[in-house]
Amino acid sequence: MRYQGKITNWKDDQGFGFITPNDGGKQVFVHIKSFSNRQRRPVGQEIVSYELKVDANGRFQAEKVAFFGDSTARVSSPKGGVVLLILTALFLIFVAVSVLVGKLPFAVLVLYLGASLVAFLAYALDKSAAKKDQWRTQESTLHMFGLIGGWPGALAAQQLLRHKSKKQSFQIVFWITVVANCSVLVWFFSASGSSVLRSILTAAGVV
Repeated sequence: MRYQGKITNWKDDQGFGFITPNDGGKQVFVHIKSFSNRQRRPVGQEIVSYELKVDANGRFQAEKVAFFGDSTARVSSPKGGVVLLILTALFLIFVAVSVLVGKLPFAVLVLYLGASLVAFLAYALDKSAAKKDQWRTQESTLHMFGLIGGWPGALAAQQLLRHKSKKQSFQIVFWITVVANCSVLVWFFSASGSSVLRSILTAAGVV
């Protein structure tokens, strides 16, 4: 038998929450693994249908949970994901070409590639930890990787691994870090910015 209710208390960092049944009664525990649509993470207040089971401690728990009116499931469509992946590739190509023509030092390309690899691995480990209910990487750490130049790898991980791509609050901060990083890169393209960058790299012994 299926029941209906609303997710009224969701802890995304821990991957669980509670459903308040439409017909009243006690809240029902629900875990992220119990959702049928694994491409979408709840944020709270969604209407869902579910079945009930009794866990080892005799408590009711929701299973086979499905979203009602899942219109947001189309937000990250396959086409949208492909466009973002192409954007990532084009940006890295742009940086590489800029290095070849002498607009940017080689160290900048190394930074973007290295930070992107670290960011991709961090997202992969965090998703694996979420599935196994293990220690999670803090969102601030993931954002830091994006801010220092790893956002292409982070964006690729979000699309390929379907991780952190549906959480609106995370996406807002993520795109702020992307804009901030690109703004610094644009400044480095200016004469004054390029001079400062080369001075920093020279002092660090990179160039």
